[in-house]
Amino acid sequence: MAKSPQAFRTISEVSGALDVPAHVLRFWETKFAQVKPVKRGGGRRYYRPEDVDLLTGIRDLLYVDGLTIKGVQKILREQGVRAVAGRAAGVQPPETAEPDDDAPDGDAPGAPPSSDTIPAPAAAPEIKSALPRPVPAAPGPAAPLPDAEAASLRDAVAAAVTRLEALHGRLSADPSEGMEEAGCAIPAAALRARRARGA
Repeated sequence: MAKSPQAFRTISEVSGALDVPAHVLRFWETKFAQVKPVKRGGGRRYYRPEDVDLLTGIRDLLYVDGLTIKGVQKILREQGVRAVAGRAAGVQPPETAEPDDDAPDGDAPGAPPSSDTIPAPAAAPEIKSALPRPVPAAPGPAAPLPDAEAASLRDAVAAAVTRLEALHGRLSADPSEGMEEAGCAIPAAALRARRARGA
């Protein structure tokens, strides 16, 4: 049995209808104060039809129009809930509504400019197709290093790791110790500021 259009919807029903995960709907409640579902026992959310329309408008602004959350918040502040919720019902807000056919061109505010004031589009430049570039050959397997050279590299890496671990231990104890040795001297003022912040 289908619900009436005026029936309240659960979060899972709204999530399915809008194709938006439930956790996103809960997040939007924290970002948009205008979204206020009715909460019943156990914190269950029930969305009124106007809540669903508002959420649909928010979804369209975010996902279709590509606005940020701050952008949608600004629209809600400046144009109101009806403008955003009206998007769900296919109603255009007054600022973007189509002009009346009775209004003369260019005379009414918001009317489109007449065709003689619209500049003709510039001719599109020709795009020449690029010739396919040859695909570089994959490099072959690397030649193995001689044993002496490999052993020397392993020793150098082990020494570097040991030195880094020692420096890490010093820095964990006191950030100012070992910095000059590592070539990273910190000015005294910066050290005092760090210590004052507790960093």
